[in-house]
Amino acid sequence: MDYEITPEEVKGKLDDGEPFTLLDVREPWEFETARIAGAKLIPMGDVPSRAHQELDPEDRVVVVCHHGVRSMNVTVWLRQQGFEKTQSMRGGIDAWSRRVDSKVPMY
Repeated sequence: MDYEITPEEVKGKLDDGEPFTLLDVREPWEFETARIAGAKLIPMGDVPSRAHQELDPEDRVVVVCHHGVRSMNVTVWLRQQGFEKTQSMRGGIDAWSRRVDSKVPMY
């Protein structure tokens, strides 16, 4: 499984009702500003202390941040922890706003 997934592929999975966890690793103020419906917020700094309590290593996890840098760092870390079906959404919520859902504010 690739380390990255495009926003369009994520939208397709949501539309198809595929089960996965959409993990938003931005800060709470960013999440309040712009978010994808159904996303679970765990700020990047909290992931090490919360991942094993709140995420299932067997689940598919798509990680999202603002532009894709934090989400890739979290994806690599989660995979090292045994969350093998984890992917970073390329381009982050910025790409989501530009290419998938223009109603999600850009910041």
